[in-house]
Amino acid sequence: MSLHEQSLPYIRAVSPYQPGKPITQLAREMGLAVDQIVKLASNENPLGMSPRALTAGVEAMADLARYPDDFALKQALAERTGLGVERIVLGNGSNDVLDLIARVFLAPGRSAIFAQYAFAVYPLATLTAGAEGIAVAARDFGHDLQAMRAALRPDTRLIWIANPNNPTGTFLPYPQLRRFVQSVPADVVVVLDEAYNEYLPPAERCETTAWLSETPNLVITRTFSKIYGLAGLRIGYALTSADIADLMNRVRQPFNCNNLALAAAAAALDDHQFVAASYALNRSGMEQIVGGLKRLGCTHIPSHGNFVTFRVADAFLANQRLLKQGVIVRPLVAYGMPDWLRVTIGTETENLRFLAALEASL
Repeated sequence: MSLHEQSLPYIRAVSPYQPGKPITQLAREMGLAVDQIVKLASNENPLGMSPRALTAGVEAMADLARYPDDFALKQALAERTGLGVERIVLGNGSNDVLDLIARVFLAPGRSAIFAQYAFAVYPLATLTAGAEGIAVAARDFGHDLQAMRAALRPDTRLIWIANPNNPTGTFLPYPQLRRFVQSVPADVVVVLDEAYNEYLPPAERCETTAWLSETPNLVITRTFSKIYGLAGLRIGYALTSADIADLMNRVRQPFNCNNLALAAAAAALDDHQFVAASYALNRSGMEQIVGGLKRLGCTHIPSHGNFVTFRVADAFLANQRLLKQGVIVRPLVAYGMPDWLRVTIGTETENLRFLAALEASL
């Protein structure tokens, strides 16, 4: 028997996560100069990283010979959320936190529920833990909470929900979502992934951490990769009950967050000016992209994130033509949406470049 066959069967069944194509990879493939390429594939902040975070990261470089101390960031998050530090779990990006949750609650013989067209890491984390993934058909490209509630089985231990959802950008009103969370049995963990919640208009926002006191089976995950611009430093966190946090910390790798990420994230939390500028740029860019897609006759899904998912007649061909023009967007064939592409909101110049390239591609 080969070593491949000796591996766990549910690991062999996993399809590796496919990230957005890096700029340097496209440069090699197409013979393009790096500065000629616009990447709008991975929902990164087009303004870069928070200036305060950059300064803090540079200062932290002087102490890289020491192992990390995550106290300062956990204390800052505790002050921001009103939760004790014992209820906060840090991760090497929020994907790491999602994987920790799966490792704690999932195993062969157990199941987890997620929506069709939901974030690819949910089925990936479920399968790598040996559990069965239950994909519930989407409603208008978003979560059908009623159907997800009906899909619960005796062996279900986890429900994954993204709000706003990636890659479709759909949004669940908070009163509806809260009723759902309250209806879930106490022995089933609900994971609420809020990677994009800073992009919501103020009138639509809700401080979901207030729900934790009444729903101890709730885990809220957030990230510094999006509006704070720290995607390359990989830093995210979970907010939950002290009991669940304790279990997650038992399987968490020691020092899973590096010194640069910890310092930058703590500083980014207080960079309100940068967050406001990022939010404003996203709002104006969303109008620019949506207006252009309508002009080109492309159907799109109304988005509450920092990206737009749109449909074209031949998404594969359109994407190849975009790549040849040095514009990277995200094909969604891996999400079961072969006729759709997702574009991240960029700067005004980047958005214009994308729309011109798309028009040429169509």
